[in-house]
Amino acid sequence: VSTQSTGSSGINAEYGGPRGTLKKNFKHLQCELIPSKTSITIRVWFANRKAIACVRTICSHIENMFTGVRQGYKYKMKSVYAHFPININIINDNTLVEVHNFLGEKFVRKVNLLPGVTCKPTGNKDEIMLEGNDIENVSRSAALIQQSTTVKNKDIRKFLDGVYVSEKTHIDELPEDD
Repeated sequence: VSTQSTGSSGINAEYGGPRGTLKKNFKHLQCELIPSKTSITIRVWFANRKAIACVRTICSHIENMFTGVRQGYKYKMKSVYAHFPININIINDNTLVEVHNFLGEKFVRKVNLLPGVTCKPTGNKDEIMLEGNDIENVSRSAALIQQSTTVKNKDIRKFLDGVYVSEKTHIDELPEDD
C-alpha cells in the first residue's frame, strides 16, 4: 500500500497484491490519504456537504481496489435470442469481442475491451466470461458489449435479444476463517 501527495497534481494511490497492482488518482478531490499498518485514514479539511459525501466514495474505491488485487472480478454474460442465434467470437489475445448475426443482421459488432480485461468462453452454450482486477474496467467492458447489442427502432418489450450480464463473482474466492 502506498499513497503519494504531490501538491497540485493531487493524491495517487497504488495497491499491490497477489494478482498485481492497481493505481488510482484522486486529484479531483481535496483530501489526504494517510496509510498505516492496518488502516487508511482519509482526512478532509474545512469540508462542505459534497466533500464529506466524497469520503465514502473514496472508501468504496479503495475497498474495490483491495478486492481486485486479492480476488479479482469475474462477470459472466449470456446471449439471449428468440430466433437468430447470436455468435460471439473472441479474438486478438482475448481483448476483442465480435458479435455476429444479431437479429439476423450481417453487420459485425466489434467491442475492444478496456485495459486489464480478458474475455474467455465458459464452456456453456452462448456464455462468455470477463475477468480482470479493476472493477471499473470489467464492468465498463461488460456494458460496452451489452450496449453494442441494443435493439433500435423496434419495441424493446418484444425484442429482448442481446448479450446480458448474468452473474458477478470473484475469480479467486478467499478461504473462510472460522
